[in-house]
Amino acid sequence: MTQTVGEFLVERLHAWGVRTIFGYPGDGINGVFGALNRAEGKIKFVQARHEEMAAFMASAYAKFTGELGVCISTSGPGASHLVTGLYDARLDHMPVLAIAGQQSRDALGGHYQQEVDLPSLLKDVAGAFVQQASSPAQVRHLVDRGVRVALAERRVTAIVLPNDLQQAAYEEPARVHGTLHSGVGYSRPKTVPYESDLRRAAEVLNAGKKVAILVGAGALEATDEVIAVADRLGAGAAKALLGKAALPDDLPWVTGAIGLLGTEPSYRLMSECDTLLMVGSGFPYSEFLPEEGQARGVQIDLAPDMLSLRYPMEVNLVGDAAETLRALLPLLVAKEDTAWREAIARSLAKWWKRLEERAMQPAAPVNPQRVAWELSPRLPEQVILTSDSGSCANWYARDLRIRRGMMASLSGGLASMGAAVPYAIAAKFAYPDRPVIALVGDGAMQMNNMAELITVAKYWREWASPHWICCVFNNEDLNQVTWEQRVMEGDPKFEASQDIPNVPYHRFAELIGLEGLYVDQPAELGSAWEQALACERPVVLEVKTDPEVPPLPPHITFQQAMHYSEMLLKGDPKEGGVLKGTARQVLSAILPGHHSENE
Repeated sequence: MTQTVGEFLVERLHAWGVRTIFGYPGDGINGVFGALNRAEGKIKFVQARHEEMAAFMASAYAKFTGELGVCISTSGPGASHLVTGLYDARLDHMPVLAIAGQQSRDALGGHYQQEVDLPSLLKDVAGAFVQQASSPAQVRHLVDRGVRVALAERRVTAIVLPNDLQQAAYEEPARVHGTLHSGVGYSRPKTVPYESDLRRAAEVLNAGKKVAILVGAGALEATDEVIAVADRLGAGAAKALLGKAALPDDLPWVTGAIGLLGTEPSYRLMSECDTLLMVGSGFPYSEFLPEEGQARGVQIDLAPDMLSLRYPMEVNLVGDAAETLRALLPLLVAKEDTAWREAIARSLAKWWKRLEERAMQPAAPVNPQRVAWELSPRLPEQVILTSDSGSCANWYARDLRIRRGMMASLSGGLASMGAAVPYAIAAKFAYPDRPVIALVGDGAMQMNNMAELITVAKYWREWASPHWICCVFNNEDLNQVTWEQRVMEGDPKFEASQDIPNVPYHRFAELIGLEGLYVDQPAELGSAWEQALACERPVVLEVKTDPEVPPLPPHITFQQAMHYSEMLLKGDPKEGGVLKGTARQVLSAILPGHHSENE
């Protein structure tokens, strides 16, 4: 039988190693879906509830596996819905291929229904490679190049297929002038700097007395190498959010997250170091790095355009993190003075005690920080964690102690709401036997994550292990923005924009056949987590949390203190709760006559 273009596409993707595609059907892509059906399971199709969620799943699948993530949509609105999730992959340097349908070639240019100029629409997010097919013989090299570019450059690529072309008979390119004859295959190269550049980097690092390391997602596969280098240099290490799983938190020199959602020890590490080694991180907030001129710098990254971008580095090394650190290690001289590391360990021990004290402070009704604090010691081995953007990301970043073998991720560069549940679904398809936990705010649940619980209900019986938990922080507030309005802008809470409806998320879970748990008493949190972790079906754990517990930054600036005072003078609608919540945390750090350790 004659092979259709849709059938060729499926076969070619399979030849490239693609085994899972996330998406949603429609008449603009029916030719490919028919081919997927006839392929009899060669490639698993996962039906999301929305194309944006499918693109988030593809991004997360790439993050958790290191393989190509693939998403598919129909033409017009289906393709436009993909864009947000594709930007998540683009900004976090993930290899993702998007396949979108298009109207018939004969109709293009005629203002036809659902006709959108998709190559133009996708040009920014998939700028590395986006092409619309026009003939059967062209599809071969479009697929090969789309996959290869995505993998090699760690970028988003896109292929647009008119619907009539999908059903057309496939033709191999003729052996004539003006044709291409592409092939399948890509092997990641070993990328290591020249020895002379490694020696320059070693000279800088060996000269440092107080070395700080910042690791990001690029160091996730270099845990042993980072530890070896840090031990040789007597260094402390902070972690960007995407690098949370790069180093275990039981090491006394690992200071945890950095930035607005970071820890005080990480802030001090950067404020006091004389040398900075940055490995595989595009951490955006330069104000949390050393002051310019304070520290000498070395950076390692596979992407040259990310080098010396956040801090002016003395030595910039293009290379794979693990390979480069392995080559650098013999050139480093072991530090004999342990005072720097001992100071880091003391600071860290105090910080963990302070976090516990904050988590255990009373709230109305449940302190949101305690939700993560109670989970942390109960995290199962090999767990995969996801978090949404918003105030829940603060507790994810600070209070969850990562151990070896765990994975963790979120929407980093894009910081989009609504990524946690599709991330957690993708994690389960990537590793069906591993437990998965998502931390989500109620804003993201209402935006689009509730619908994806239906996806969980559809597929969970296929998973080798049923252990999948979505923890919802229900505070009826778009909480991170509320606190940003107060502390960054000096404005009271704008209730019209910030208040959201109270929804019984646990009951919705029960309605669709999942387990639902509800907690509004802090003493019940520990047992609720244990019950959820033991449940033999996916669980939605809803916790009624206090919106007036502030997700405070690791260091409160004078300007932030002034904005906070201005907000109170203007009159916040939740002023009583705000004052109580802040006072119970660390208001003493910003009131006159009180000073934090940072000052």
